[in-house]
Amino acid sequence: MADEAEDEFAEPELELDGPWKEALEGYFPDFFGFFFPVLFAAIDWSNGYEFLDKELEKLVPEASAGTGTVDKLAAVRLKDGTEQRVYIHIEVQNQPQGEFPARMYAYNHRLQDRYGRMPISIALLGDDRASWRPAFHEEECFGCRVRFEFLSAKLLDYNSQSWSLMDDPNPFAAFALAHLQTLATRGKPNERLESKWTLLKGLFERGLDRSTIVRLLRVVDWVMKLRPPERREYDGRLKSYREERMVPFVSTLERFAKEDGKKEGIEMGLERGQTRGRVMALCDAIESILDVRFGPEGMALMPRVRLIEDPDRLLALPPRIVTATTAVEVADLLPNETTSHAG
Repeated sequence: MADEAEDEFAEPELELDGPWKEALEGYFPDFFGFFFPVLFAAIDWSNGYEFLDKELEKLVPEASAGTGTVDKLAAVRLKDGTEQRVYIHIEVQNQPQGEFPARMYAYNHRLQDRYGRMPISIALLGDDRASWRPAFHEEECFGCRVRFEFLSAKLLDYNSQSWSLMDDPNPFAAFALAHLQTLATRGKPNERLESKWTLLKGLFERGLDRSTIVRLLRVVDWVMKLRPPERREYDGRLKSYREERMVPFVSTLERFAKEDGKKEGIEMGLERGQTRGRVMALCDAIESILDVRFGPEGMALMPRVRLIEDPDRLLALPPRIVTATTAVEVADLLPNETTSHAG
């Protein structure tokens, strides 16, 4: 019992590498838009991009071995019209390391040997030591000298912009804020709870699309870990907040049913008799309810919801979703994806 009580109030282990990897994979262009806007403007995002992490692991096996570091390699094309792809190596360094600049140089050199052209090397410094700002590697031997400079950004520099980060629609603004608040609230469980709660509410007010919010909630929750007591408080607030946000969606569906889609349906771009349009509108509203009620588990049910083509059957779902205690209960109400569309 003593061990359990001790664990109850133990400081959660700081974990930054995994969340950074997921954030980079989920919001890769936004990373450049937030930290390196000049490079963002130079990349032709319409041509897409390709992650080459497996290739990076072959060239530099140590890239995936350490902690406190996240490495990503990607290929993009620039807007300058060149046909060749440009390779970008990003290293997120969450702990000060004396050999870090030399490692950036070594990775750049190996990548250049592999692809025949110099890659762009980027360092994101996520540590809490303000004076640690590596931006180049230099060495010489008997008159021979090399100096390698790389792009870098220091996350701590964004502390002074914390208020503007709350309103910035770029997903990396929210993630950067979560990282900074996690560092600032170590050993301060109540402050972390309030910071996390403020950040969560801000996500819903940024005008982001639903899938972006769901993913951001995951990485923010991953970074800003709470002790069990604060976690219970947070979960209780989140449940109440989701229920409050659910009211407008349920009210819309109730009005939609009472008016038979005529008045409110027209406001949603529908007309009486446009069954397919009504189904789409109902599915969108149900999607919002599932998101608010059950988060990612609820969103995962949407492919099965969209198998239902009967508006009346869709209208019957919201009351049962509201009273369900788990997403599994909702799943039992839905057709299987392997079956044909339900009418």
